[in-house]
Amino acid sequence: MWSWVLHRITGVAIYFFLLVHILDTALVRLSPEAYNAVIGTYKTPLMNLGEIALVGAIVFHAFNGLRIILIDFWSKGPKYQRAMFWVVLVLWAVAIAGFLPRQLMNLVADFN
Repeated sequence: MWSWVLHRITGVAIYFFLLVHILDTALVRLSPEAYNAVIGTYKTPLMNLGEIALVGAIVFHAFNGLRIILIDFWSKGPKYQRAMFWVVLVLWAVAIAGFLPRQLMNLVADFN
């Protein structure tokens, strides 16, 4: 059940990020000054934490999506769905552990 809930939550979060991203990128055609102002607001520690959450959501959504494909198209998928969920969590943790140190350095630099 948690896999289903997390997949929906991360999917909706990614959708809203893409919507905001398209809108703020479209500002460059309307007013470069407004675009620069919006981009300037993104260079804050809070937005840095948001980027960490976004990458975490994307990575989980991608790995869990592959798990769902395996459940749907592999005859033994339903039998191993619980084990595959734990594999998704381990792969997610490994991927985030590779990303997090660099992003945390950026976060610390934002405070300076």
